[in-house]
This record gives sequence, C-alpha cells and structure tokens, in this order.
Amino acid sequence: MTWQTKKLGEVCNFSNGLWKGKKPPYIQVHVIRNTNFTKDGKLNDSDIANLNVEKKQFEKRKLSFGDIILEKSGGGEKQPVGRVIVFDKKDGNYSFSNFTSSVGVKDKNQLHFNFLHKYLYFIYISGVTESMQSHSTGIRNLDLNKYKEIKIPLPPLPEQTRIVKILDEVFEKTTKARENAEKNLKNSRELFESYLQNVFANPGKNWEEKQIGQICEVEYGYTEKARNYGDYRFVRITDTDESGLLTQENKMYINSFDEAGKYTLETGDLLMARTGASAGNVLFFEGDEKAVFASYLIRIKFVKKILNKLYWYFAKSEFYWRQVRRLSAGSAQPQFNGGALKQITFTYPKSLPEQKAIVKKLDSLSEQTRKLGENYQKKLDDLEELKKSVLNKAFTQAL
Repeated sequence: MTWQTKKLGEVCNFSNGLWKGKKPPYIQVHVIRNTNFTKDGKLNDSDIANLNVEKKQFEKRKLSFGDIILEKSGGGEKQPVGRVIVFDKKDGNYSFSNFTSSVGVKDKNQLHFNFLHKYLYFIYISGVTESMQSHSTGIRNLDLNKYKEIKIPLPPLPEQTRIVKILDEVFEKTTKARENAEKNLKNSRELFESYLQNVFANPGKNWEEKQIGQICEVEYGYTEKARNYGDYRFVRITDTDESGLLTQENKMYINSFDEAGKYTLETGDLLMARTGASAGNVLFFEGDEKAVFASYLIRIKFVKKILNKLYWYFAKSEFYWRQVRRLSAGSAQPQFNGGALKQITFTYPKSLPEQKAIVKKLDSLSEQTRKLGENYQKKLDDLEELKKSVLNKAFTQAL
C-alpha cells in the first residue's frame, strides 16, 4: 500500500519561541534553548534556564508532552541549524527560546509525535535543512516557510508505531557501541596522560632542573601579511592542531625576502604561541615544504643537549601548564612572551640515551592513542551512516 504524504505545514502547528517581554505579570518558567539539544536528537535538561517571562506569552507557548522543538537560529559555520528534540516531560512549566520553534501535531489520529520526531531527525542528518538557511553575522537562520513545505510520509498509526520501535532498538544499539568506543578512547588517553605526568613527577638521580632562559635561546617570528600563494609557507599561530603538530588546512604563504634564512624552519623545530587563546601551546614542526614562522610565534632553540621532542612532550604536561597559567596571569588577553617563557622550570635527564628512551615510549603511547582515535572516529562515522541507512529505509517503506 502506498503511503499518503503531506506537507509539514498541513499536519503540524508551528509556534515561535519567547522573546524579551516587559509587561507584567511575570511567571518563572523553565526555558529550553539551543544548548539543550543533543547530537542524537534528545533533550539535555542538565542546564535548562529558569527565567521570569510574561505570563501572557507563556500561556501561548507552554510545552506539552510530545511537542517537537525545532532549532531555527544559531548554529555556526560548521553546525547547521534544524536540529530537533522531543519534549518528554509531563509536569512543570516549560517553554522555549526565540531561537527555537515548537512543532505540534494537529491530528493525533493521523500522526504520532515519535514518528514525526524521527522523521525530522532524519531530515536534519541527511542535510536537507542546510539548503534552507541563510547566514547573518555568523548566525544561521532556518527558513520556516521552506521547512513547512517538507513532505512527510503518513503510514497508518500502527505502522508508525512499528517503525518507531525498530528505530529505537537500532538507536539504542548504536548508542551503546558509541559509548564503548568512547570508553576505550578515554582509557587510552588516560594511560598516555598518566605516563606523561609520571615521567616529570618522578625525576631520576641524573636529572637536571633549569629555567628555560638558562638552556635555550628564543627567536621571534617574521611580520608580514600572508597570502594564498608564495615562496614559503607562512606558519602562523593558528597552524597548530590539537595534538601540537602542523595542520595541513588553510595554508598561507609569503614571498621570498632578504632575511628568509633567519626565519626558515627545520624539521623538529619548536614554536610556541605567545598570545591569544593558544598562548603557551608548543608546535613540533614537521613540514614537507619550505616554511618560515610568523611574529606571534617564538622559536625555542636549546643550547644544551636536550631533545626538542622531550620538551614538546613536557609542554603537554600539567607541570608546564601550571607555570604558564601563573606566569601569564593578570592579562585580559592571554600573553606568554619570551620573558615569561624563560622563567619556565624544566626538569630533564642529562643523559641523551635516557631522553631518547622516554621520547620513544611517549611516541609509542601517543601513536596508540592516535590510531584508537582514528578507529573511534571511523566507528562513529559508520554508526552515523548506519542510522541514516535505517532511517532512509524506514521512511521509504523498505524496512
């Protein structure tokens, strides 16, 4: 039997969220915002706002069990709007912010709210809503008129219930699989962190403690405007990834200049960010093209026999970051210049073979964690594809 289809605007009521009203009387209400939406389309009620709102506004926007809440504004460059959650509470005064809309079923004998929620979730993760939004000052806005034109299949209610049950079982299994993957990744990261902290918390007999200013020279980078092409890659403060290595995205360049040799990078060089949110972060440079470094970076050059990579690992430890926070305190914009860097206390083994052994062990643990992270991400991607596949079958009568 062919399923009937209708536009969302025909089978659902849409209501815009609360705005800042100024007319008493007021009432305290739990207000659901964008931050209460989870990736899986569920309501996260751990930080629902409690606000005093106009009683008249609230009476028209009180949420009822089974209402769908649609994210219509917000998001960002990497987060399209259009997420949906289902309101599953039977008690309390709950409403929704003006960045969201409520979607209610007009005829409960025609459409079950759980079926509607699953379908709208499928619409979102399939990328349908991405073509229905505009950008304004970094905020995405969903075109509700276009959204209401989306067609929804309407099988008989017993069939809707059957489909929802199957989808719930699949989602439960994928959630457990994701939790297991996250647990394994967390354990691996904790093993690496534990070994890293232990290395610098328990120095050996032949270890030496020095301030950075006693054992290295600091060099500030070159000031120039970057461009999309040129003779040298221009390594900037934004070119360090979360693991402290060079990114391969959004590369910028500069043309050759007289003093280029002074700023040219070699494999294994250490670059520290000296300002902004990343102040104190250390990059271990491994590049495959000619590169120079920009002025908001400082190159660290040891004058003693110290492996650069040992210090790079040290710069990931809490012993390092505790000092960075103390030395950069008191500034509205985080700053960690060469003077502050020179005050960092670094404890290290004087023996190069011992340094190499520590680095080798940390490299091994780091590689294990990286591979597990890749496997974890692949599993997440596979799980998302599985959900899309099952949802697609569910709503095309192939399930």
